[in-house]
Amino acid sequence: MIDLPTYKTLHVLGVILLFISFGGLLVAARAGVQSGVSRKTASITHGIALVLILIAGFGTLARLGLSNPGIWPGWLWAKAVIWLLLGAVVVVIKRAPRSVTLLWWVLPVLGALAGWLALAKPNL
Repeated sequence: MIDLPTYKTLHVLGVILLFISFGGLLVAARAGVQSGVSRKTASITHGIALVLILIAGFGTLARLGLSNPGIWPGWLWAKAVIWLLLGAVVVVIKRAPRSVTLLWWVLPVLGALAGWLALAKPNL
C-alpha cells in the first residue's frame, strides 16, 4: 500500500515531467518542427506525465478520503478542469503555433493556480 508522501511525490514528478514536455513542444513549435524524435519524445512525456498526475492525484484523494467525485469540493473540480486544459493544450500547440508565446506564459500560471488550489483549498 502506497503512503500519502509517496503519492504526493509521484504527483509532483508528474507535474515536473508535464512542464518539461511543454518546454520541448513549445520550442519545437516556435522552430517550426512538426515531427521528429524530439517532438515525439516531448509528446510521449506529456502523456506519461498526465497519467502519472492522474494516478498519483487519485491515490492522494483516496488517502484524504475524497475519492468519491460526488463529495469533491469546488477547488478539486477546478484542479480537474485545469488538468483537462493542460492535457488538451498539445493540440493547440500543434494546430496554432502562433499561440506559442502566449502559452509560454499562460501554462506556468495554470500550473501555479493548480498548486495554489491544492495548498489553499479555497471554498469555491
